Amino acid sequence: MTIEGLKQQQGQSNKWCNFAGVISQSSINEVMSRADIIDVIGQFVRLKKRGANYMANCPFHNEKSPSFNVSPAKGIYKCFGCGKAGNVVSFIQEHEKLTYPEAIRWLADYYKITLQETERSPEQIQQQMAGEALRILNEYAANYFHDYLLNSEEGQLIGMSYFKQRGFRKDIIEKFRLGYNAEQNDQFYNTAVSKGHNKELLAKAGLIKERNGFYHDVYRGRVIFPIQGMTGRVLGFGARILKSNEKAPKYINTPENELYLKSKILYGMYQSRNAIGKQDECFLVEGYTDVISLHQGGVENVVASSGTSLTEDQLRLIGQLTKNLTILYDGDAAGIKAALRGLDMALGQSFNVQLVLLPDGEDPDSFIQKSGAAQFHEFVKEHKQDVISFRLQIGMNEVGNDPVKKSKLVNEIAESISRINKAEDFALQDHYIRTASNKLQVDETGLINLVNKYIRDRIDNDTRHQQRRNEQAAPQLSEEDMAQAAAYEGSEPQPATPAAKEDLQEWALLRVLIEYGHMVYEGYESVARLIEERVDPSLLENEMVLKLYNEYFDHFTHFGGVPETHYFVNHPEPTVREKMASLLHHNTNISHNWKEKYGIESLNGAMTYVVDVDSTLSYFEFKKILKMEEELLKKISEEQDPAKQQRMQMKFVELRKMEKDILKRHRQVVFKSLKVK
Repeated sequence: MTIEGLKQQQGQSNKWCNFAGVISQSSINEVMSRADIIDVIGQFVRLKKRGANYMANCPFHNEKSPSFNVSPAKGIYKCFGCGKAGNVVSFIQEHEKLTYPEAIRWLADYYKITLQETERSPEQIQQQMAGEALRILNEYAANYFHDYLLNSEEGQLIGMSYFKQRGFRKDIIEKFRLGYNAEQNDQFYNTAVSKGHNKELLAKAGLIKERNGFYHDVYRGRVIFPIQGMTGRVLGFGARILKSNEKAPKYINTPENELYLKSKILYGMYQSRNAIGKQDECFLVEGYTDVISLHQGGVENVVASSGTSLTEDQLRLIGQLTKNLTILYDGDAAGIKAALRGLDMALGQSFNVQLVLLPDGEDPDSFIQKSGAAQFHEFVKEHKQDVISFRLQIGMNEVGNDPVKKSKLVNEIAESISRINKAEDFALQDHYIRTASNKLQVDETGLINLVNKYIRDRIDNDTRHQQRRNEQAAPQLSEEDMAQAAAYEGSEPQPATPAAKEDLQEWALLRVLIEYGHMVYEGYESVARLIEERVDPSLLENEMVLKLYNEYFDHFTHFGGVPETHYFVNHPEPTVREKMASLLHHNTNISHNWKEKYGIESLNGAMTYVVDVDSTLSYFEFKKILKMEEELLKKISEEQDPAKQQRMQMKFVELRKMEKDILKRHRQVVFKSLKVK
């Protein structure tokens, strides 16, 4: 794509894919000051308040117990399961796979902030374009199709007529950005190329195809359903043909590419995410029009799997907002079979799964349009069934008196029940076993043994997979990584190199400075003054710690006050931002073994920081003493005068006494690592 082409499409680019220039630092500061991390992350996961912080199931890995922690006071998040950490910008970057400027633009749009930007060079534009071209093209195509539907004669006569026939209001058409592509073979292609989009990218996005040296539109003569991610970015398209054509499929979708991965997408998630979180329930349907009709009818907590069986990634998207999943399907054979796919996976992820079969001949689209929201909710409430009851009902109808089919059904039910987490939902699993035993007329003990067999088989299989993953990952884990992981998890101390332990202590000093530097300490105006006086910067061996330590006191000297936490949390360097999120979101829980072996307790209360400061300073005092002892021993060995040598030896004894005193006051074994060379 040419630079000129990029300039032409700036007007059609979506707000977070603008190439206008480099965002000014003042605009970034304004975005960071306005962005509320609880508000933003709450758009994607269901947060629950726990003390001063908020908890959720981590959106970046599968887990059953929440370990994703968000601190509104510090403006950071940290998952104590997978280790992901950062601020509000890095969350948007990670969750939506955006660049830093894109994430800033997303937040600016969310908070209605106008960004100030400087011009970029052609080289800079080309570099940024490489990673964002598909996003820009999808946004351009969505705008083109929507505009063609609303403002062209063909769009009104054909596309709009179809949507009106389906009963869709104009506001719903706008809400889902529905569109239409002309029947002319290459109209979209010619227009897109004239706007600077290249053929290769158009083909990669699935918008055009080449045949005999000529390009034609893939979606010609079809109504268009843009498929959006959680933040509203257009990831791909679904398109429905309107004319009868036996050779052409009724629906076609974007081919998979960097943005469009069908197994990771649910149609309607962007429009429905707030309602799902608010109502703590998600309805799952099959098609685009089911979602749109339910929204129009007032049922907004609904998404579509677009005809595919549920995947782990799709369940994770839903699980960020709710664990209550209700699946709505047609009452025909195909709908029943579709309802059974993916349910074991949902049970394994601790979802409360309910199923509703609509009356014969009805789908969610037709049912809501005929009945309205009130009758829809009443029907759903009366006809909800749990997964096991549903499978038993369907299965028993097919089994009849066939013992082979019955044996197969017993095994299927046992495997489904085995997916339920026994530790978390023992009563539920027990209930299902008794229910299934009665309905299947099999021995309850035998069914329990069969369920346990499936559990054992899965555990053995998972263990083998985990061992293989560990073997592959082992070389990538340093002792420092393991030491830091142990520190964050509050687990028992693990063997680590002296250098790793020193590194942890240096980061601890920086954390104390950032968290408590402004607070008063007896005999000093602040903790920052205390540390400045008593810690020798030459003892800091980690380059990043020393750099940030100096930045801290440069700010202190220049402005006469300590830098606030957000100075480091929103630091210009990404590596610093990531490190700060982990450093400042530490786990304060102490394991039983630490308490028993070392007498270390988790402290709470207003004076907790004093103990934290004293402990951290003692480490550096201890380190300073060891350094002095080393220097003194060298001088003693070189000194020829017996009197001077004796005075030095007495000084050495005093240093040893100070060393023992510190070790007595602070029994942490990490101090001993300093003496290991």
